[in-house]
Formats: sequence, structure tokens, C-alpha cells
Amino acid sequence: MQPLLLDTCAVIWINGDEPIKPEAAALINDAYAQSVTTFVSPITAWEIGLLASRERLRLLITPERWFGKILELPGASLAELSPEVLIASSFLPGKPPRDPADRIIVATARQLGATLITRDSVLLNYGKQGHVNVMAC
Repeated sequence: MQPLLLDTCAVIWINGDEPIKPEAAALINDAYAQSVTTFVSPITAWEIGLLASRERLRLLITPERWFGKILELPGASLAELSPEVLIASSFLPGKPPRDPADRIIVATARQLGATLITRDSVLLNYGKQGHVNVMAC
């Protein structure tokens, strides 16, 4: 089984105890059961901070604590945000997303050989091009 990488929207839904698709929930549970890591990109922390500062995401705790909660989930781990990932995000094949954060998340998934869990239609469509494994949540 491949590792998993949660996109920012998946983190928001999971951290907010919102329902996700049964197939995605099963994949996350299977990853945990098989001791396969579920990663979260540091760029997600940045996106959470931006959303909170712009009041597009209302949190009852600080963004730092809120983000930390996702990393407390069993099997969750912070992905590395290396110079190689940042450079690779500039050279993605096909027609990659225009959003820099999305590009970094895709490059991270590709580097990890991970399945990207997302609701973002742009990322799901990029996955259909065959350049990154995706699963809708």
C-alpha cells in the first residue's frame, strides 16, 4: 500500500469531523492498520493560517493548535518540504494546477509515491492525467 497525503481540504474536513467519502475513510483506516503513514504537507499549515487570517476558516483555537491536532491522529506525520519538492513543483508534467500550494502538494505526493486524498476538483482532474494518484474524499 502506498503512503497517503492529505490535501488541505481533506485536513479541514477530517479535523472538523465532517464526513468524507467511505472509500477515502476506508483507505485512511487501512493505511493505519498496515502501519502506512498518512502525511500532511507543511504548506497545509500555511494555507490554514491564510484561511484563518482572512476569516474564511473560523477556528475556536489558534491555527497552530488546530493544525497540530491533525498530526496527533494515529499514523499521521508531517511531510518534508525540501528544496527538491519546491523545485519539482515548478516542473510538473502535463497541465498542472496553477495554484502554488497545490503544485507543492502534488510535488510532495509524487516524491513520496503517495496517494493524494482531496476534494479539490483541480487536483482530481490533474490526477486523471495520470501524473499523481488521487482519491476523492
